[in-house]
Amino acid sequence: MVQRATLTQVAQRAGVSIASASRALNGLVASPATVEKVRRAADDLGYVPDASARALKMGSTGQLTFAVDDIGNPVYVEMMTGVQEVVAAGGYRLQVTSTGATSGPHSVLDLIRNLRRGYADGLILSPLRVTPELLAELAATPVPVVVIGRLPQHAGVDTVMTDSALGVALAVEHLHAQGRRRIAFLNGPGDTTPGAARRRGFDEAVAAHPDVVASTHEAVDFTMSAGREAAHRLLDPTGRSTTAELAASPGTPDAVVAANDLLAIGALHAAHDLGLDVPGRLAVTGVDDTSLTEIVHPSLTSVSLASRRRGQLAAELLMRRLEDPARAPQVLSVPPLLQVRGSSTTTAGIR
Repeated sequence: MVQRATLTQVAQRAGVSIASASRALNGLVASPATVEKVRRAADDLGYVPDASARALKMGSTGQLTFAVDDIGNPVYVEMMTGVQEVVAAGGYRLQVTSTGATSGPHSVLDLIRNLRRGYADGLILSPLRVTPELLAELAATPVPVVVIGRLPQHAGVDTVMTDSALGVALAVEHLHAQGRRRIAFLNGPGDTTPGAARRRGFDEAVAAHPDVVASTHEAVDFTMSAGREAAHRLLDPTGRSTTAELAASPGTPDAVVAANDLLAIGALHAAHDLGLDVPGRLAVTGVDDTSLTEIVHPSLTSVSLASRRRGQLAAELLMRRLEDPARAPQVLSVPPLLQVRGSSTTTAGIR
């Protein structure tokens, strides 16, 4: 096995003391000449600092972690972009990790517990489910944590949230104003935080309109393929109807509010599969307003939850917490905004 070069070897090669070599490599006070010699020696030897030892010595790893359910979901990519902008400006590296189903049911809890090993200075977490176990781990974690999502008031954790229930209500109001009266809600798992909030927003919005015939359907997860499969069941329950029969049937919804953009695009695909014109026969809206909204046809009406901005705010809260660990927890909120596009109307604009 190849032996790793040590700090002692670097110091010997550079002709300086171990303390001087350490200061030069860690950006502490050292003369330019010493820094040059030490860095050249380190490069020659292929020296790689031991991050855990450096953390113990300096009290910092220079690394922050961003954990999300699905790193392939564009909403999390936009959040990550916002987080990266802030933490990079603060001199930190960003590690991104997935806590989704393929990572195991306890991956979020394991991630927080592993913070005790000192591999990161702080964590930004966007959990799909908020459980008593998660709240207990957040309360016991030894490093700062910021949550993008909704937590109970007593959680005592820096939080960036949005009102996705209101966002869904905005979509329902828009569709009702367009004359849609048979409105279906295509949700992801209802036991998740976003699933529960968006279902509540839909139920409250349609309750205000007695002339609306509403229905709710759940996909197995918040993905495009799950949305397509669930939308097929929603639009063609028997699986045997012709396009003409579906178009003429009073039982076929004339609008679908999807709980996120991936589900909404799945619904667009299902409508195309079944020959239903969008938006003529069926209007479709999503939530998150990701970059995908402009690359489908017709372009997708969606509720913006300002994902990038939420990422920026979460990173700013984390940087403040790192500077002042004793400061009182903050809860910041970003309002939803409906972006109207071709999937729900021929007149596009902001509502």
